[in-house]
Amino acid sequence: MIAIALALLLIAALVAIGVLSTRLGEARAETDELREALEAEQQTPRGPRAVQAAQAAGQAVRTVVETATRMREQGVRGMLLSSIDDLAVWAMEDRKAIARIAAPDGTVTMMFSDIENSTSLNSELGDEQWVKLLGAHDRLVHTYVDRYRGHVVKSQGDGYMVVFPTADLAIGASLGIQRALSAKRQRSRRLRRTPIRVRIGLHTGTAIEREGDYFGRNVAMTARVAAMADGGEVLVTGEIAEALADATDYRFVEDDTVELKGLPGEHQLWLVEPL
Repeated sequence: MIAIALALLLIAALVAIGVLSTRLGEARAETDELREALEAEQQTPRGPRAVQAAQAAGQAVRTVVETATRMREQGVRGMLLSSIDDLAVWAMEDRKAIARIAAPDGTVTMMFSDIENSTSLNSELGDEQWVKLLGAHDRLVHTYVDRYRGHVVKSQGDGYMVVFPTADLAIGASLGIQRALSAKRQRSRRLRRTPIRVRIGLHTGTAIEREGDYFGRNVAMTARVAAMADGGEVLVTGEIAEALADATDYRFVEDDTVELKGLPGEHQLWLVEPL
């Protein structure tokens, strides 16, 4: 029990310094194991050392859940409150990997996504169940990102920033995620029990500075397009709709013309619908 408690405390510490996305699966698994162990402990006589270990382990469980919840409260909504510079910093920290993803012309297609009404859903489910639901969501997102040759730049809360080498691959992943979430025979038991709706925004832009066109501005554009989407939708910018106008697997439906904070002019957005 002491070893399990120490392991959980280590996980909680790692989560607290911002590596939740890579450690959350282990935290969930060890939390479940710990709960079973604690239930077994309650049915057997315990001395002072066992009691202390159980108390420490219980505190570790609470720390993991509370820290994970704090990190996941805002999702992309929280990201959108950041400055353009902050968004650019996230991407530039991973610029070597992004450069490898970029198309020959130096562009990438960026995807931002998050869960609609995540804060109220968290309150309804409670922290522990919310973290488990996020685990199912994360596995689904990673499945389609990997399948369509994407690269996760940043995951925070229930939100993701992902880059793809082409817009077609990004749309394939995005529609795949939406299809899987809306499927009548949802594979994930947890997602069957608590359906979620994800909103997705896409934009194609340069992955490096080129003639004054900074990656940070394109990142901000993508984030704000995602903010305009409703759950279950994939919204894209005119650059993508124009480049893929002849696509045969999906079509672009004209959506709103909007002003995007911090970005000059009006921007026509397009809804992607599978055929």
